[in-house]
Amino acid sequence: MAPLRFSANVSWLFPELSGLPERLRAAGSAGFEAAEIAWPYAEPPEALARTAREAGLQLVLINTPPVPPPHRIHLMAGRVPQGTEGEVVRGEMETVFLENLRHAAGVLAQENLVGLLEPINTRLTDPRYFLDSPHQAAAILQKVGRPNLQLQMDIFHWQIMDGNLTGNIREFLPIVGHVQVAQVPGRGDPGSPGELNFPYLFQLLEDEGYKGFVGCEYQPQGDTVEGLSWLRSYWDRRGCPQADQ
Repeated sequence: MAPLRFSANVSWLFPELSGLPERLRAAGSAGFEAAEIAWPYAEPPEALARTAREAGLQLVLINTPPVPPPHRIHLMAGRVPQGTEGEVVRGEMETVFLENLRHAAGVLAQENLVGLLEPINTRLTDPRYFLDSPHQAAAILQKVGRPNLQLQMDIFHWQIMDGNLTGNIREFLPIVGHVQVAQVPGRGDPGSPGELNFPYLFQLLEDEGYKGFVGCEYQPQGDTVEGLSWLRSYWDRRGCPQADQ
């Protein structure tokens, strides 16, 4: 059984470093083989791509907008307007979202790209976000019916909204294209105190045959590299080679 592959979300990790190039280099030095960036658009794309290559990193995820580079794209759903009737507006928003997703899927398919839908919790993070549960996202994906649109599973959001992680992972993993992790409720690293048993969850993902990347999208509680002890422990258990620290 192959070990999980982890990617460093450098929009979150290494906040002690000021720029994305520095964070990419730090991620490579820490032993990551891949990185993801929420919004990379303030940096020249050629410079970021060159830095990633030099650091030995594969870039595996960004968020929209504006122009998709060659990897997975998180297609964000938007927020329900304040002061509106929820069910009526949600119906209208879903109609527009479905139209937009069908259009986006066609554009992405021309470049052999994958679009991702990520439910974001409305209890702690974004009370007005339209897409807030894996069940809602899966239903939308079924209505759109495009094979290059998949589900993005952020375990932090899934736990807050619904719990039942074992059942939900087993049910929805066949349509999951990317996974992200953070502890609940503080959104710290997987080794920090909280509700979630990450050794169990990592083993579950392995047992269920997940082959994609696991993105580290959390708030480091101190020095990022020192806080990666949970990942080094995982690599040790799975016999994975590590970069010199």
